[in-house]
Amino acid sequence: MFNVLSSINWLGVAAAFFAYFLLGAVWYMGLFPKPYRASLGKENEPDTGQSQQLLYIVGPAVCALIITITCAVLLCVLRIDTYGDALRFALLVGVGYLVANTVNIAINPNMPRPFFYGLITGSYHLLGMVFVNLLLVALK
Repeated sequence: MFNVLSSINWLGVAAAFFAYFLLGAVWYMGLFPKPYRASLGKENEPDTGQSQQLLYIVGPAVCALIITITCAVLLCVLRIDTYGDALRFALLVGVGYLVANTVNIAINPNMPRPFFYGLITGSYHLLGMVFVNLLLVALK
């Protein structure tokens, strides 16, 4: 399975990763900062700027890179090279792994609104998967 690493367009991986990471910045800092804080039960707390710390920027970037590389490997192994198949794959991976796992992680006593959090963060990952996989096929 890993003999496909030389077949991957690594510039395409970099572009897809950048799009996914940039979507996160737009999603959480531009489009949904207040709902996201509400999903964490922090809507009435002052913004301490903690989300600007290096861990909260580098950590998600590393995760997005790993997810993007994994998609690139799977697209090669599964020989997915059309936009339709890439979209179906993105929806399968997005809903089946990322959205489901996001909701599962959120269901714990420390998360006051797990399904609201799952909706916000799961939607980000689902849209991110669509971007990543369509870009990977386009730049193959």
